[in-house]
Amino acid sequence: MTNKLLVDEMKERVFAANLALPKAELVKLTWGNVSEINREAGLIVIKPSGVSYQTMQMKDMVVTDLNGEVLEKGMKPSSDLATHVELYKAFKEINSVVHTHSKHAVMWAQAGREIPAYGTTHADTFYGVVPCTRQLSSEEVTSAYEEETGKVIVETFNEKKIDPSAVPGVLVYGHGPFTWGKTPQQAVENSIVLDEIAEMACATEVVNDSVMPIPQYLLDKHFFRKHGKNAYYGQS
Repeated sequence: MTNKLLVDEMKERVFAANLALPKAELVKLTWGNVSEINREAGLIVIKPSGVSYQTMQMKDMVVTDLNGEVLEKGMKPSSDLATHVELYKAFKEINSVVHTHSKHAVMWAQAGREIPAYGTTHADTFYGVVPCTRQLSSEEVTSAYEEETGKVIVETFNEKKIDPSAVPGVLVYGHGPFTWGKTPQQAVENSIVLDEIAEMACATEVVNDSVMPIPQYLLDKHFFRKHGKNAYYGQS
């Protein structure tokens, strides 16, 4: 496959995934971005910064190297690129990252709370709580905000010993959600699920303010029937 063909295919996938965000009502204005990495080719493709979803075109997708250095003339990459780069460096098994300001996930991020696994809808995609990072320090925000955002996500997963393949998303304190996956489509789907379970969890606590997370055996059943070598959900 030629490099141009590979880049065009990446741009097509990233463009389609970015357009899926407003369609899923996860994004208003320009509040979101999707990227994809190809480690063998040494490339990242990401949405351009501040471009309207109504006018954005496939050719506008920005190509960078694995350090986030732009490789083609054209638009500036998303301002969140450095966060994506840090996640790709730390989480070798992921190939796409999504960031949104979806309303319900942001509510939990602004509250500085992780999302407990209150039900099987949560357990189907997230194997346990969706964590929330600590607040960034003034120095971190001032020095290299987007890079430090990525680093605090990685720090959170390392400190809590969370497998990013089993919990494909996070809340950044006071900011919002990031999700990831093996493909841009999967990463977007994880963003959809994350906002749904954030809304469900909020309503659940209103209905029952002493609710407890589902038991481990039910979490195990629902997660592993969809994930891992013994998964049996769906068609073979």
